[in-house]
Amino acid sequence: MMKPISIYIHIPFCKSKCYYCDFLSAVPQVGEEQSNYVAALLREIEIEADAYQDYEVQTIFIGGGTPSVLSVEEIEAILCKLKKTFNLKSENDIEITIEINPGTVTSVILSKYKELGINRLSFGLQSTKNKELRILGRIHSFEEFLSTYHEARKIGFTNINIDLISAVPGQSKLSWQETLKIVTDLNPEHISAYGLIFEPETRFYEKYVSRKNEADEIVDEETERQIYHYTKEFLESKNYTRYEISNYSRPGYECKHNMVYWKRGDYVGFGLGAASLVNNKRWKNITDLESYIMIYQSDKNDRGEENTSRLQKKSNIKEKTQVLSLREQIEEFMFLGLRLTEGVNRVHFKELFGKDVDEIYGTTLEKLEAQKLLFNGSNISLKSFGVDISNYVMAEFLLD
Repeated sequence: MMKPISIYIHIPFCKSKCYYCDFLSAVPQVGEEQSNYVAALLREIEIEADAYQDYEVQTIFIGGGTPSVLSVEEIEAILCKLKKTFNLKSENDIEITIEINPGTVTSVILSKYKELGINRLSFGLQSTKNKELRILGRIHSFEEFLSTYHEARKIGFTNINIDLISAVPGQSKLSWQETLKIVTDLNPEHISAYGLIFEPETRFYEKYVSRKNEADEIVDEETERQIYHYTKEFLESKNYTRYEISNYSRPGYECKHNMVYWKRGDYVGFGLGAASLVNNKRWKNITDLESYIMIYQSDKNDRGEENTSRLQKKSNIKEKTQVLSLREQIEEFMFLGLRLTEGVNRVHFKELFGKDVDEIYGTTLEKLEAQKLLFNGSNISLKSFGVDISNYVMAEFLLD
């Protein structure tokens, strides 16, 4: 019987860099950088696939960056390469997601995505307010998003996520409430609602944290907390269930790919900086674009012969390789599982680790239960206040 695995494809290009973004992405340089990257990516997939012939691919997620800046032909080449080299679940069962930004796709492109088997779209909307979109450095207007969204529905996409960001500088609670209402009126199957974080090495961090320019525009912690609780209450009133700290869905439309991450399933990442976890071994691809492309451009000499062995290429591309100890596996299981509304199942814990969770975390669980931060039943899960201070709760499960 084949083992399940998921695939992540990283596309590190954007039309422009959003002011809050610290993801591994940049505007492609002039010349053939983008096409060279895709060629390298295809080669990486081809070389690595040999190691996964005992696996069946359950989900594919094409993320970034902005994957929709690639041409349709490049997206097609990536999916065709995966279909040729991996064992994929049937077309009716596999989940294939692509992240798209309004203003980077047309109805023709969306139609082609559907033909290629992509069955889930993730829109980077962030706000329905054009002023807030400009503050965030987005390249699109709300009207452009709306047009693209309706085109996707006409074409027949029935599984759509919309990303939103709350606590945008200068944003009021009323503005956020209006955004939520407008988005839910569109009836997407999934909504990801993230609170803004001022990440180092972003334009936002420089502006609002380092220089403290316009620092009075930053939404205060109490308002952020109120926004978070309002989001949950409002979305649940609209038949969206919060199944993870920042993710809501209609029944049956949870993101299968992300659930693999949160439940510590096996996944393999391809492309610049992509992370993998397979059989409790974790690694990450190198993050230097020029080096990544060069490794695969050196594939063959003038006679078409391979210059470098496959084994050597694998070692060249990977960094931060780590075989997780039992302690690290248990910690990760708790950290990730507690992000889910369903929490951590005691029976599943014992099946995986051969011990009752109380043998390891009994004192911690009693303490957090007494502090009214979690439910401690057949499933261990966060209470409302536990979610508010989740960083504190998660730290309690370190086994130092």
